[in-house]
Amino acid sequence: MGNWVENEGLSIFVVLVWLGLNIFLFWWFYLAYDLPQNFFYTRVLLGRALALARAPAACLNFNCMLILLPVCRNLLSFLRGSSACCSTRVRRQLDRNLTFHKMVAWMIALHTAIHTIAHLFNVEWSVHARVEEEGTLAAMLSRLGDSPNESYINFYRETVPNPVGGLYVAFTYLAGLTGVIITLALILIITSSTKIIRRSYFEVFWYTHHLFVIFFIGLVIHGAGRIVRGQTALSLAEHIPEVCSKNFTDWGKKGACPVPQFAGNPPMTWKWVVGPMFLYLCERLVRFWRSQQKVVITKVVIHPFKTIELQMMKKGFKMEVGQYIFVKCPAVSKLEWHPFTLTSAPEEDYFSIHVRIVGDWTEGLFNACGCDKQEFQEAWKLPKIAVDGPFGTASEDVFSYETVMLVGAGIGVTPFASVLKSVWYKYCHDATNLKLKKIYFYWLCRDTHAFEWFADLLQSLETQMQERNNAEFLSYNIYLTGWDETQATHFVMHHEEEKDVITGLKQKTLYGRPNWENEFKTIARQHPGSRIGVFLCGPEGLADTLNKQSISNSEADPRGVHFIFNKENF
Repeated sequence: MGNWVENEGLSIFVVLVWLGLNIFLFWWFYLAYDLPQNFFYTRVLLGRALALARAPAACLNFNCMLILLPVCRNLLSFLRGSSACCSTRVRRQLDRNLTFHKMVAWMIALHTAIHTIAHLFNVEWSVHARVEEEGTLAAMLSRLGDSPNESYINFYRETVPNPVGGLYVAFTYLAGLTGVIITLALILIITSSTKIIRRSYFEVFWYTHHLFVIFFIGLVIHGAGRIVRGQTALSLAEHIPEVCSKNFTDWGKKGACPVPQFAGNPPMTWKWVVGPMFLYLCERLVRFWRSQQKVVITKVVIHPFKTIELQMMKKGFKMEVGQYIFVKCPAVSKLEWHPFTLTSAPEEDYFSIHVRIVGDWTEGLFNACGCDKQEFQEAWKLPKIAVDGPFGTASEDVFSYETVMLVGAGIGVTPFASVLKSVWYKYCHDATNLKLKKIYFYWLCRDTHAFEWFADLLQSLETQMQERNNAEFLSYNIYLTGWDETQATHFVMHHEEEKDVITGLKQKTLYGRPNWENEFKTIARQHPGSRIGVFLCGPEGLADTLNKQSISNSEADPRGVHFIFNKENF
């Protein structure tokens, strides 16, 4: 149970607090419109749909206040750095910013649906009450405002019945028009954010996501029309709804109840979102300032498996292991920024990224760098690059543990390239102050060519550890998850050779997938009473497996072995 709390507890706690606040706000504002006297006559017109529209509106304000904060990358990096002296739980929670961003987005979608459906009923009943024949309280209330010295309660002032009346409200009233616009923007943002669209049509996701600007502008002015109206406090002192509603035909006559007066609720959304909007504006200004700083591509290396390495330099650039940057290449797209993990070490005089060619943008970058040409590319012909970052990730905490498991899948090995390079540099100079004593490295790949660009680094580490009589420091396991019959025969024939036929390393390549339960149990036996960091850069399915194994193979005793799961998110 102890490790379950460490792996999941803080996230569960945050989620429960967030859900609790949503429930509280919904119930509080529901009662605020369903019980007070000042909305007695509003409820006569709209019924329970009034409260059912206002309660999710309050939750929308709350969640729209939160939605921008998880994508303020510079703010999160600052908080992550300032919490370095605190528990790793704080930093690990900040690493789950995109997960929380998605959860808040789905909550916004839910409350938008409730709010919209409730208002559809409100519009229906408001239009119907306005054109209803006299003789009912609803009709009487709807006609208030037609005479001098009266204030209206029914926002619909026309006499056109449904369905034309409802369409008139939707496309001519400020609340209706902005509601339609922000709902359409939200639908486009959410549908284009699905995993299929992001991976196959990233440009669609990127450009559509920026409809959030229209969404927030519409959201702020949505309530400016003040269509939700209640009885004023001064009117309530003279006109008690529970009593006067029984004699509504005598309102305004001598000795009877005076005509009630009404006023609209002032817009409140801007008070919720102005702070996050200001922080996000500052975030974008910082990004723009960084994008104007000169970046020089010093070297382009073409690796197998459709992978290129860009080595770059930028004045004042400082990084830690496992961090990532956002890259923009104006020659490919003037607006798009794409995240890449840094594969260089902090000890090197340059920073680098490895880019796998998997889409239009990466293909464009490949061509812009001249990688599609056979002849040597002059440095001055290389494209201009803008860099934003670096930003912190979970991999920064690798050196906070004595024992770690590093798991990379395919190109997901890149953050660990930075970690292993940094380890190599530290061992070349002085490793006495290095807390990290043991690394278990796992790399899963489907294609043999994918191993080639990373094998040199592993060979250097292997040689370095042997020279220092510390060959046990790094245990690496490379798994080939896809091969054909011809390759299998070739592997078998060369299995007895001293070095692996694929990687050239002494450690032989393994075939298939790891038995993670056995791996965790073996490591737990070898390191009793330890806190073992498990770091993954890979797919969600593998993340679920490793997280479950981290929990199930940790002991309840605080003094026992504990696996702490960390996943790259960007």
